[in-house]
Amino acid sequence: MADITAKMVKDLRDKTGAGMMDCKAALNETDGDMEQAVDWLRKKGLAKAAKKAGRTAADGLVAYAVDGAKGAVVEVNSETDFVARNETFQKMVGDIAQVALSVDGDFGALTSADYPGAGKSVSDHIAEMVGQIGENLTLRRAAGLSVDEGTVVPYVHTQIADQAGKIVVLVALKSSGKGEALQSLGRQLAMHIAAARPLALNVAELDQEVVEREKSVLADQARASGKPENIIEKMVEGRLQKFYQESVLLEQIFVIDNERPVKTVVADAKAEVGAEVTLTGFVRFELGEGIAKEEEDFAAEVAAMTQK
Repeated sequence: MADITAKMVKDLRDKTGAGMMDCKAALNETDGDMEQAVDWLRKKGLAKAAKKAGRTAADGLVAYAVDGAKGAVVEVNSETDFVARNETFQKMVGDIAQVALSVDGDFGALTSADYPGAGKSVSDHIAEMVGQIGENLTLRRAAGLSVDEGTVVPYVHTQIADQAGKIVVLVALKSSGKGEALQSLGRQLAMHIAAARPLALNVAELDQEVVEREKSVLADQARASGKPENIIEKMVEGRLQKFYQESVLLEQIFVIDNERPVKTVVADAKAEVGAEVTLTGFVRFELGEGIAKEEEDFAAEVAAMTQK
């Protein structure tokens, strides 16, 4: 029997998109013959992933799992909304969210972690499900939040399945106060985040590349007024404060009352919660954000079909 190396398994996996254990089995069954191993996987229906891997997966589900003071959120993409409403797919995404919770939302650890009851990793299970469901499926990202004392509160906007939908927000609140009041505050803050799309919790956590790019744009706009450079600097600083108020969570005006900044809302919550409250972090995942979707020319497709 041929000596099956890790490189052979990897090459077969790259070629077919099948799981590592399936690739190893195929090579063992075919005495290391790569082409025969490909055929073996195809006959088993395990090489379908390779044919679909090039197709854009921008639909799917975002799902969360929460356990008291810790939570995790994942995005698993499919090609169509139809699959997102498939119960098998929904269960898989929910299971992956639970696994993400166990690894604190670490994406690398999640992909290699055991999928519940499957005897294989999360990434290998997804590859297998591509063949079963018939669409390209991808685990795109994951994140986790936790606090030493307090709670992590979830919110789903446009819910499609239990604990899953098109937008999921997690909010981490540190406090020793009353749980019910803390949960209510967390839900309101999460709803605000879903609507307001903050870029960071506070000014210090803003991506400096984003800040510098904004400064550059504001400076060019100010120079168009013909003002001297020392005046332009003051104009940029003033406009930058407005950018912070629009982009930083604690500086944004709370959408629920449209009056107070979020930092004031959190501070005012002490009276209701019965203890100091600190908003330590948030995660906002929106399905498909940042994915360039393929535009289909239906008319051209029909025309091509009529010429065959």
